[in-house]
Amino acid sequence: MKASLIALLTAWALVLAPIGAHAGPKPLIYPKAHRDRTVDTYFGTRIEAPYQWMENLESKRLARWIAAENRLTDSYLHELPLRAVFYRKLRRIWNYAKETPPIQRGPWLFFSHNSGIQNQSVVYVQHGPQGKPRMLLNPNHLSPNGTLALAGWEPSPNGHYLAYELSLGGSDWQTIHVLDVATGKDLPHLVRWVKFSNVSWTRNSRGFFYSRYPAPPPGRAISQRLDDQSLYYHWIQKPQSDDRLIYARPDHPEWINEGSVTENGRYLFIDSQFRITRNELYYMNLGNPGKPDLDHAIHPLFVRDDAAYTPIGTRGKTVYVETDQDAPMGRVIAVPLKHPSPSRWRTVVPQGGGVLVSAHLADGRILIHRMVIAKSRLALYTPAGRLIRALPLPDDMGTVGGISTRADSPNVYFAFTSFLRPGEIERYEVPKHRLSVFFRPDVALDSDHYVVHQVFYRSTGGVQVPMFIVSRKGIRLDGKNPTILYGYGGFDITLTPHFSPAIATWLRLGGVYAMPNLRGGGVYGQAWHEAGMLSHKQNVFNDFANAARWLIGHHYTTTAHLGIMGYSNGGLLTGASVTQHPDLFGAVYVGHGVLDMLRFQKFSGGEYWISEYGTSSKKKDFKWLDAYSPLQNLRKGVCYPPTIITTSTDDDRVVPSNAYKFAATMQRDQACDNPILLHVAMATSHIYMPTDKLLRHDADNWGFIGTQIGMRPPQRAHEVRNLKF
Repeated sequence: MKASLIALLTAWALVLAPIGAHAGPKPLIYPKAHRDRTVDTYFGTRIEAPYQWMENLESKRLARWIAAENRLTDSYLHELPLRAVFYRKLRRIWNYAKETPPIQRGPWLFFSHNSGIQNQSVVYVQHGPQGKPRMLLNPNHLSPNGTLALAGWEPSPNGHYLAYELSLGGSDWQTIHVLDVATGKDLPHLVRWVKFSNVSWTRNSRGFFYSRYPAPPPGRAISQRLDDQSLYYHWIQKPQSDDRLIYARPDHPEWINEGSVTENGRYLFIDSQFRITRNELYYMNLGNPGKPDLDHAIHPLFVRDDAAYTPIGTRGKTVYVETDQDAPMGRVIAVPLKHPSPSRWRTVVPQGGGVLVSAHLADGRILIHRMVIAKSRLALYTPAGRLIRALPLPDDMGTVGGISTRADSPNVYFAFTSFLRPGEIERYEVPKHRLSVFFRPDVALDSDHYVVHQVFYRSTGGVQVPMFIVSRKGIRLDGKNPTILYGYGGFDITLTPHFSPAIATWLRLGGVYAMPNLRGGGVYGQAWHEAGMLSHKQNVFNDFANAARWLIGHHYTTTAHLGIMGYSNGGLLTGASVTQHPDLFGAVYVGHGVLDMLRFQKFSGGEYWISEYGTSSKKKDFKWLDAYSPLQNLRKGVCYPPTIITTSTDDDRVVPSNAYKFAATMQRDQACDNPILLHVAMATSHIYMPTDKLLRHDADNWGFIGTQIGMRPPQRAHEVRNLKF
């Protein structure tokens, strides 16, 4: 981004308005957004696009408009007493220690730890489960305001090095650094222009595989359409210019190519993918793990692009793979590397009992993680597929994540969380069948005051949709409860129970939280996903609207007390929902949403979503996209509910022009006094915000929604002070 644009935005981006309590919001006069006469024609249909100029993210006119929108939003939010209360309570509950499951490399354990409200978590290393942690990398020292994000890290197999990725503002563009674990110093060579990539070390710890794109044109890093990602190998003692090109797909320049080395170091598996839930899989025999041969031929394993194939490890010349091929709920198969035809496959763990989330080799066994209607279950199997036992979990209504195993280690580590249980780390000792707590945070939340229900409601076509509802015990079903309905509904993603300080704050202030598993997600496997994608996308919006009607019909809430929230694809969900049902909701949050469905594929990684949404360049796809695209379905003269829209100048996944065009159109079309606000953050991205900004972000959005749907802060100062978590 040019310096002139940054200067125009800095005044509002770095210092938010003080959070306090004031009399009330003033009437809104929206900044005037320039309109031109741009018209796009799709198969004979003319679509007016007066704000298409906002796609030029370097425009000074755009920067001035953004700055004015932020001043208006900050001024409005500054007047909300609930925002102030929410921030103070949220900050208090957020301030607890958090850890990730440790990654095992030799005798060493690597993990991240956050003491509470540090902007970013710190990387530590320790010797074995009982070792003393030593700070290895503190990203909070890299930039004063968290503008330089630690995007990921991966230790080498011998534990001597740590490859870590940094990105400016949390952008998907990353630069890989390598740190010497013993000295704490960086090696001199960097790896640049990495995006949508893992880091996979060779067994000898002398280098790693990674994926990169050609450098984008100057000033176009945020919006540049992505092509030609290639897989490379980097020797840590050599400059990037010496890196070896391993694999590319000039026949499919839009595909993503990723490499992963088996734990024993003998094989490199190459995943080549364009469709969200399908991929092709290839492999290279690296030979001697101590001296991997990068010149060996690359062999095909699964090349029909007909299902998902994920290798979990090898035994001899057999690879174990999790797949949904002929198994929509997922299964594990064993495939001979030299004879991979389907007739030679052997089913090890058949589908059944829930959706297969992941499979892992652990101490010579296979650990299976399934989701049973969005609730985690773990089980251990022999390599031949015999069930050994189910693993105990702290709660039947919770979620397992971050599973860390090794084929040669008896220890399994994983995170566990639920709506009422902050994330803790469990250690499972495979031979002893013993589960113990490796890390548990200290959070002053009395979960006995709250309850979680999973209900099922009827939607379009008679489908029964599951939904979690979290509330205080014994609430009155009188229709007066301020209620948040949160949804996603896409990309085979299942929303699961999880602890959130924002949700906990909402509950403590008397609110109800509801989260349905809409079609388009993966709660019932691929059939459920496919029922909410492409031409069936309207099912997702119908499921969401029917969830709202169920909550109203069962007297949890009413339209006036119901707010909806969604982020990313969920921002598309709430954007489409408010255009289709403006009278059904009391307030709306549209977070970093895909909102112009006719042009999303032209920017950044948008082309990767074509398999989920379709593309306006095809006539049949255009018809369904135009029918629900939030931007094109706003109508002048409609009274839209109070709405807050967010994005970031550095969002290079869902480019911010989506939000700009939608907000400008909605403000112009609004036919009543309900506020339509836009907040544009800086030095944050689609998936990253430093904690201090994230606290303000949540207080802004939940405080706004809560105010609009009737949540009121305690009336007396001592009641505010006495609110405890």
